[in-house]
Amino acid sequence: MRHGQLLESMLTVFQGCAEEGADILSIESTGGKELHDEALINCDMRKAIFALGVLGIRDMRFLWAHIVQIAESTGCIPGGDTACGFANTAMVLAEQGMIPKVFAAVDRVASVPRTLAAYEMGAVGPNKDCGYEGPYIKAIAGVPISMEGKTAACAHLSALGNIAACVCDCWSNESVQNIKLLSAPAPVVYTEQLIYDCRLMNQAAAEGQNYARKMRDWLAKSDDKFDPQAYILRPDIVLEISKELVKEENAFLATKKAASLAVDTIKKGIKNGEVVVPPREQKWLDIISAQLETIPDDEEEFWHQIKKETDLTKWKPGEYGLK
Repeated sequence: MRHGQLLESMLTVFQGCAEEGADILSIESTGGKELHDEALINCDMRKAIFALGVLGIRDMRFLWAHIVQIAESTGCIPGGDTACGFANTAMVLAEQGMIPKVFAAVDRVASVPRTLAAYEMGAVGPNKDCGYEGPYIKAIAGVPISMEGKTAACAHLSALGNIAACVCDCWSNESVQNIKLLSAPAPVVYTEQLIYDCRLMNQAAAEGQNYARKMRDWLAKSDDKFDPQAYILRPDIVLEISKELVKEENAFLATKKAASLAVDTIKKGIKNGEVVVPPREQKWLDIISAQLETIPDDEEEFWHQIKKETDLTKWKPGEYGLK
């Protein structure tokens, strides 16, 4: 939303927190989610690309212009955003068997340009920890990233528990319910787990690059072959896809290209025996590819197509600058 009391209240909170001494300003924004949720339920990659590459990009640029201005005026660090409301929703639905894991994997890579928009507007990192697309952001923007994985199992299950830590700069968890476990309250337990994780990673880094890279490789290899969502986070694959994304002339085309590259990469991984994808899911790669081929390269043309395919009473195009 570009107008109204809810927006004003949110910006007031950012301003107040910054003035009271907040170190980093970050948010889990959701512009475009009203259409993206529908896209996930129907496995409609066209609408997912529109939600991420048109609505999401526009919302991020608008929102982060305000956040960066507040940060600069108060001496705070404008951290970053996350595609949690998009790609993590896909991940959780895939984990529950409601949508194909390959769809969630492609959606993850497609979310990269949207998250990247915050850095184009002046954010400097670290991103918010639930942004599993962080390695792509680090590869492209060179900013520090905060990540979560196995120690976020308190909030959601995933197939990314180890590989998420490959290139992280900060390691975090997720929302932890304040319940009593045998040892201590759950937040205390998860804090201890984080401490031990960080000690291990810091020690590997202190031993030198060879040891740090060895640990990075172990973290990747322990996950990458079991799920396409983990596979597309493998460091060499992240670098390969990122090099192609930066060649695109705008964020919309980069979003479309990201999804296409993810499909091609997963297909190649299956062919080479690098990642296990059940036959019933493999056919979805062709379905997704066919959907992507119907998306025009012109953003306005795409909008006029989507306008006929979606219920405009459920969201407000004008709040995204669309006519």
